[in-house]
Amino acid sequence: MKQSPHSRDLRRGRFSESGRPYLVTTVTHQRTPRFLAFGACRCVVQELRNADARGDSRTLAWVLMPDHLHWLFELQAVSLSTVVGRFKQASARNVNGLLECKGQRFWQPGFHDRAVRKEEDIRAIARYIVANPLRVGLVRRLGDYPHWDAVWL
Repeated sequence: MKQSPHSRDLRRGRFSESGRPYLVTTVTHQRTPRFLAFGACRCVVQELRNADARGDSRTLAWVLMPDHLHWLFELQAVSLSTVVGRFKQASARNVNGLLECKGQRFWQPGFHDRAVRKEEDIRAIARYIVANPLRVGLVRRLGDYPHWDAVWL
């Protein structure tokens, strides 16, 4: 798959440190709102759980918006690109199968990542992530939005 020049810029300076928390954002192809279908959301959530079960990550918080995902996790024994690549490949296959659109591009190439520094308040970052649906006006109360979770707030 050909990557855009922008996706190369996202990789510049990227490093993977086991045990470090990372905030990753990945966007659907052409920002198509794939996550309006509840079943599609559940497929993606299952792949987040699978990444943890494989030992790739330890999820701390996430929110699935209509056209993108914010995922805060602690990196385990593999590289950041491996974790996100495995997640994107499996979730695309499963959602495309569910929606009967096999072979279509699902995610944009690349992803945005930010290594969380040790002195940063991880709870504040988690709160910011899960409050995304409130900030953009999808719901009036966070409890009304079904596609988020956090280990602690």
